[in-house]
Amino acid sequence: MNDETRETGATVETVWVLGDQLNEQIASLKGREPGTFRVLFVESRAKVGGRRWHRQRVHLVLAAMRRFAADLRTAGHLVDYRVASSLRQGVADHRLEHSPTEMFAMEPMSFAGLEMLRSLDVTLVRSNQFLCHYDEFAEWVEGRKAFKMEDFYRWQRRRLDFLMDGENPAGGRWNFDHDNREPPPKDGREWHRPPTIALDDLDAAVMADVEQWGDLVGEPPSGHWPTSRAEALMRLDDFISQAIDAFGPYEDAMLHGEWKLAHSAISSSLNIGLIHPGEVCEAIEEAYRQGRAPLASAEGMLRQIIGWREYVWGLYWLWMPEYRTLNSLGAERALPPALADGKTHMRCVADVVSRIDSHAYVHHIERLMILGNLALLAEISPQAMTGWMWERFVDGAEWVMVPNVVGMALYADGGRMATKPYAGGGRYINKMSNFCKECRYNPTKRTGEDACPYTTLYWDFLARNEATLRPNHRLGNQLGSMRKLKDLTETRARAAEVLNLLDAGDL
Repeated sequence: MNDETRETGATVETVWVLGDQLNEQIASLKGREPGTFRVLFVESRAKVGGRRWHRQRVHLVLAAMRRFAADLRTAGHLVDYRVASSLRQGVADHRLEHSPTEMFAMEPMSFAGLEMLRSLDVTLVRSNQFLCHYDEFAEWVEGRKAFKMEDFYRWQRRRLDFLMDGENPAGGRWNFDHDNREPPPKDGREWHRPPTIALDDLDAAVMADVEQWGDLVGEPPSGHWPTSRAEALMRLDDFISQAIDAFGPYEDAMLHGEWKLAHSAISSSLNIGLIHPGEVCEAIEEAYRQGRAPLASAEGMLRQIIGWREYVWGLYWLWMPEYRTLNSLGAERALPPALADGKTHMRCVADVVSRIDSHAYVHHIERLMILGNLALLAEISPQAMTGWMWERFVDGAEWVMVPNVVGMALYADGGRMATKPYAGGGRYINKMSNFCKECRYNPTKRTGEDACPYTTLYWDFLARNEATLRPNHRLGNQLGSMRKLKDLTETRARAAEVLNLLDAGDL
């Protein structure tokens, strides 16, 4: 897939653009004159074949790379687009053919990527894909005995001046979480569905290639995920104009068969660079100031972008590479069959896994309180769970999944990230969803064949980890309630049965 670059004959610098840096304003490209340097893209067959990726995830990255390369050519850039056995081989082939005077790349999004670029003698340019560089995050952390996301979020609000009225937060409150925890409305309501994107010959060519290169899972792409900047901006505008008002109150709600409810579904575009977080924040600010977005919804969305997303990014770089190996609770269970095929009587799990298969996506509460909660309660290996979620989600990346799974969902870091385990029984799922209505299991029961596995495993989790969790003052009430259970012995016996059924694929 080489093009006019071989015809110039000139020896010039090269900028290597990675598959999650697909924006002309990235630091390594910004300000450069087209035609004065080469832009290198490398598709790696080893990368595609190295894991059991979801088809829509692989398609997203490669289709977006090819479209961005085409856009750069149209703008007059010299582009060398290569398909190689590996990233290293692609770089070696490029250097052999073009002998660049120097090769540049913006800092990559992963620790392994950083090590690789350094080993290949690539000159690194400081990343501008986040509003808080990880060096700035480390400076913010330095000297603090303890820190939490809320403190970071308020610091971000002040310094970036989003949803601020002078020195004070808009509306006089930093946090509208209490207003943004509504269960799903009883009438079910109609949820906005963004327009799908027509697939073309480029999409077909991508899928023809990747089906040969990898052992992929999930349904093929059907136009849900933007693969160009224009499409990503359209999706952002659609969310702001059509769905942000419902996002706030229902951001934690879950409904059977609803693939995103009022969520923006722009994370995949953010994570590969098609849009920048600053653009999202500016759109949120404008919508609120013009009266097109309620403050609770605007604040909730802003919190996701400059709070949680950038906090996770900072923690990843602060604690890697050791962080990804942590397993403080000694969880070693293999991934259960239900996560692979969705064949389970647990209606919530079956529905969520089905939507991962069809869309490579479920929203953050389903990831935390259905998938992560099950993995925590069942002692599934944090490394196995991290890898599975990285492969299955269209917005997956190591920097996203390691802190969210190891720290937030599975408490495998012993509380460095989250102040308590996010463990919950069936009552929470029943409150925040309609999954339990037609489920075989009863969310209020902890013993018996019809007891909700989440409820049974929740009490067993507290009992088997009591010694470890006792010092955590936030769990005092839960542990006290566990000790008072008259049927704790029976509950724990049922938990052993549940885990055996989970392993066997019969739950």
